[in-house]
Amino acid sequence: MQFPESWLRAFCNPPLDSRALADLLTMAGLEVEEWEPVAPPFTRVVVAQILSAEPHPNADRLRVCRVDAGQGEPLQIVCGAPNARAGIRVPCALVGAVLPPGEDGQPFEIRVGKLRGVESHGMLCSARELGLSDDHGGLMELAADAPLGRDLREALALDDRIFTLKLTPNLAHCLSVYGVAREVAALTGAPLQTPMLAPVPPRHGDVLPVRIDAPDLCGRFTGRIIRSIDPTAKTPEWMVQRLARCGQRSISALVDISNYVMFELGRPSHIFDLDRIHGGLQVRWGRAGETLELLNGQTVTLDETVGVIADDRGVESLAGIMGGQATAVSDATRNVYVEAAFWWPRAIAGRSRRFNFSTDASHRFERGVDPSTTRQHVERITQLILEICGGAAGPIDDHVVNLPQPQPVTLRVARAAKVIGMPLTQAQCAEPLRRLGLEVAEGDGVLTVTPPPYRFDLQIEEDLIEEVARVIGYDRLPDTPPLAPVVPRVRPEAQRSAHAVRRQLADLGYQETINFSFVEERWERDYAGNEAPIRLLNPIASHLSVMRSSLIGSLLAVLKYNTDRKVPRVRLFEVGRVFRRDPAVPDSDTTVAGLDQPRRLAGLAWGDESALQWGVPARPVDFYDVKGDVEVLLAPRRPVFEPAQHPALHPGRCARVLLDGRPVGIVGELHPRWRQAEGWTQAPVLFELDWDAVVGRPVPQAQSLGRHQPVQRDVAVVVREAVIHAEVMAAIGAVEQPWLREAVLFDVYRPKAGTAGAALAEGEKSLAVRLTLERHDANLTDEEIDAVVQAVLASLQQRVGARLRA
Repeated sequence: MQFPESWLRAFCNPPLDSRALADLLTMAGLEVEEWEPVAPPFTRVVVAQILSAEPHPNADRLRVCRVDAGQGEPLQIVCGAPNARAGIRVPCALVGAVLPPGEDGQPFEIRVGKLRGVESHGMLCSARELGLSDDHGGLMELAADAPLGRDLREALALDDRIFTLKLTPNLAHCLSVYGVAREVAALTGAPLQTPMLAPVPPRHGDVLPVRIDAPDLCGRFTGRIIRSIDPTAKTPEWMVQRLARCGQRSISALVDISNYVMFELGRPSHIFDLDRIHGGLQVRWGRAGETLELLNGQTVTLDETVGVIADDRGVESLAGIMGGQATAVSDATRNVYVEAAFWWPRAIAGRSRRFNFSTDASHRFERGVDPSTTRQHVERITQLILEICGGAAGPIDDHVVNLPQPQPVTLRVARAAKVIGMPLTQAQCAEPLRRLGLEVAEGDGVLTVTPPPYRFDLQIEEDLIEEVARVIGYDRLPDTPPLAPVVPRVRPEAQRSAHAVRRQLADLGYQETINFSFVEERWERDYAGNEAPIRLLNPIASHLSVMRSSLIGSLLAVLKYNTDRKVPRVRLFEVGRVFRRDPAVPDSDTTVAGLDQPRRLAGLAWGDESALQWGVPARPVDFYDVKGDVEVLLAPRRPVFEPAQHPALHPGRCARVLLDGRPVGIVGELHPRWRQAEGWTQAPVLFELDWDAVVGRPVPQAQSLGRHQPVQRDVAVVVREAVIHAEVMAAIGAVEQPWLREAVLFDVYRPKAGTAGAALAEGEKSLAVRLTLERHDANLTDEEIDAVVQAVLASLQQRVGARLRA
């Protein structure tokens, strides 16, 4: 909402400067979004009158003007404005004046100059040259009674400031200048000047018949006929100025009056051309198929959910939103019907947006407008119409059918003190509420408030607590340090940063995704085997009803989103917390009793192993590609992979990841059941790891370089097909030889079907292992090397039944 500060101070003028007033409103919940002067700075610009305007002797488009600027002697000023003529009063920049910066950004100083050989002692100004508007069509014409020689900033109150408030939906009572002034009076104790709305005595007895057929749409309808008006009367300059500073341009006297009262008192109203109303008015719900041409030129089709005002021939207005073109006032209007009504907020809410527009009227009515003041507001509109347009008013016709009944709201003083965070007495709670004009009844530790008709937002105890805090002032609430222990958590040297992990995954071709911790219950059951997930008491959506215990479901949902849009290759990862029940978890500043919330890292690969290129043939990503990525993530530590079972993964292509004998995650292909359910022709490969295992890094230890060269020996052994790599490495690692540094499998040989010879029987395979031996204190002898090799062969024979290949 936008309004000039001077209008606010006409209702309530506290002893505060503009900045302090803006701060006060902001700290009371009425955020001042902008606070700027009406006009940019300029000096020595005064009100002047053109005495004569003669053609320039050397230029067809220029005029030589004699100007009375209140300086004693008339000034000679050359002007090129098309509307420069004798008799009008305009702004005049005297010699030495400094005008607002132009397009070059530099202030413009007025000096004595010559234009085509004629001296000019000043400059007659347009509104654009003074920074007041973008109008550059001619000189800015002032009121005929503007005092000559007076500083223009004083004459037009250009030192006034415009406040723009950002109001939340519960502050509908502040959608008027008087409503804001009422808040300022409550906050500061300054007196509030209530507008004098004296009844206008009727001069005729004409009443327009009105029938309210929808009490759930309209609770009160007040109107009055005014005859013999002059619709061409000019809107007073003071009203035009105030409307302009509220962001509303002047249209005509009748429309301006209606808008002015809306900004002043907060009630939208409508003025009908009485002679274009057929019969009486009916307030009812619309009917399917009815149409209405609105004042904005748009024709809308109505239905039974939209409220209307209709006459005997059809719909004339959208109730509480916008009037219709058929009964709009014009220069031919002589008799009008002034209407002010109370529309139920729920009957107006959302209706204008259905037609793709919004109005000031709907913005106010859907939040709630005081139902008790329709009569007074009709009186105010009548006063202004008679004062500006003349005419004769009839009696007020007031129909009251269904008004909201205020429901008392109880405030517990102890509860208010706890929520606000400071000790409060009952008197300290009651006093702010009374300052706001609320009716307060006191009990033992409780206050009962009956909201006034204009406070639609006061419905529960928390609403009253907010009012108490607002009036006290949020800036006056005590600063309470946090009770939780605040201890700097320095990342240990043996742990790398989360940023480093994300960068490494990005280098591997993965893209990060961030998902809700709330997931579908089906995901927990199918992908995590969790039959009793942690349920949400108030889910943000009906299908997101449980907390996830695995990140796999979230990644599969993102993959589905991408494959539905024909993305050919997907690499995803997510870092996030999972949530599972664990009675061993205590309650602390970082944990919740009975709930474990560890962080996990999960990744997914689908599509080709690499992007399409000429140098490498395309092939789908497989288990070993992702297994390699996991090894890179955990390097330099060497994980061990062993066969495992997981609800989401393929039973024969799934492995558990172990570090130092401790399980830290899982890797594998998606189960065919879930792949077929989603319609994927290729199975995605996934991994999920404990976050601590991923970020952990051993601190490098300095070691001296060996003085003697290492020795390598290759051995080829024959084992059963069922023997896995991990078993072979475990057998070699069991050899108690300090000189054995490393063992690497570098070849696997299986004979083709039907070609098995004496070396390999059916169901056997050959494994070639390279052994690295090193001794720091001396060179290894052949005897020592052979002893280590024999020990390795013996261990392999004993543990996995291996024999040396001939």
